[in-house]
Amino acid sequence: MTHDDTTTATPPTTAHDTEGAHELVAQLVFGSLAAQTVRAAVRLRVIELIGDKERSAAEVAADAGARTQPMSRLLRALASLGLLREHTPGSFSVTPAGATLDPARPDSITSLVRMFTEPTMLRAWEHLDESVRTGDVAFDAIFGKGFFSHLKEFPDLSAEFNAAMSQATRATAAVLPHAFDFGRFTTVADIGGGDGTLLGAVLREHPALRGVIYDTEEGLAQAPATLERQGLTQRCSLASGDFFRSVPEGADLYLLKSIVHDWSDDQAVTILSHCREVLPPAGRVLIVEPVLPEVVDGASAGLTYLTDLNMMVNVGGRERTRADFEDVCRRAGLSLTSVTPLVRAEPFCLIEATPTA
Repeated sequence: MTHDDTTTATPPTTAHDTEGAHELVAQLVFGSLAAQTVRAAVRLRVIELIGDKERSAAEVAADAGARTQPMSRLLRALASLGLLREHTPGSFSVTPAGATLDPARPDSITSLVRMFTEPTMLRAWEHLDESVRTGDVAFDAIFGKGFFSHLKEFPDLSAEFNAAMSQATRATAAVLPHAFDFGRFTTVADIGGGDGTLLGAVLREHPALRGVIYDTEEGLAQAPATLERQGLTQRCSLASGDFFRSVPEGADLYLLKSIVHDWSDDQAVTILSHCREVLPPAGRVLIVEPVLPEVVDGASAGLTYLTDLNMMVNVGGRERTRADFEDVCRRAGLSLTSVTPLVRAEPFCLIEATPTA
C-alpha cells in the first residue's frame, strides 16, 4: 500500500457507528408496527374517547369495550410515539399530533390513516421485490384487477379512499389559490378532481372563475356535497368520464393534482394528450405533484420515495424528476415552461405546460 493509499483509505467503522446503524435500521423495520398501532387507535376511537381531558386507561377501556391492561399498553405505546402524553401512571391526554386522529376535527387525517394501513393496500407491498424484479404491478397480480377497478366494486372502500385523498389535498388547497395566477383564466377543469376539495378552494378565492370537476362516477360521489357546502353549485359543474378516452372541452386551464403519478409514462402521455387536444392556444396545463431531484440528498422528502414505491406496487405509476415531466409533456404535445415549489405544501410543485407550437 502506498502512502497515498493510506491517507485516502476509508476510516474503520467504530462500535458507536455500528450502534447508530443498527438503531436506524431497527427504526425503519419497526415502522410497520407503529403504523398498525395507530390503526388500532383509530379503530378503537382512542383519541375521541380521551377528547380534551385527562383520562385513565381504565376509563378509556370501559368506553371502548376493551380490557384495561391491554388498553394501558396500547396507550403507553401511543404516548411513546408522541400521540398521547402520560401524566401519572395510567393517566393520559392527547397531544396536538394525536388530535389529528379525531375524525370530528377539520384537520383530521383519520381517513388517510385508515386507507394507508388498509390490508387491501398493504398486500401488494408484500411483493415489492417481485415488482422490482419484473416491473409488474403487484396489486394486479394479487387481485386479478387494477386498484381503481377494485375500488369500484367496494363502495365503502372507495368512499374511504376519496376521503383520504381529500385529506391529503387540504394543505395544497390552502396555498394553491394564492400561488398561481388563476385570474388570467376563465374556466378551470380539474381532471381527476375527486370530491372538489382543491377546485373548491380555488373557486372561492377567484369569484370570476368557473370550474368543472371531471372524474369517474365513483370519484365524484362526494363532490355534490362539497360544492353544496361551499356554495359553489352555480359556478362549478360535474362531468363523469374516463380521461384515457377524453377530457371535457371548454376550459382554458386544465388542472391535474396527484393524477400523473398514478400511471405509467405511456398512460400519462395519453391523459396529457387529451388535455392538449382541447387546449386553446393561450391555455395552460397545471400539474401539481412532487418533483424528484436528480440525486437524492438530505433535503429530499423521504416520504416521496416511499410514495414512488407505493405507485409501483399498487397502481403502476411513479414519481418523476423534472426531466421525466419534460419527456411526458413533450410526447403529449406540451412544452414544460416552469417548475415552482409550492411553499407550505411541500413536496408539491407547480408544473406549468403550454401547447407546443
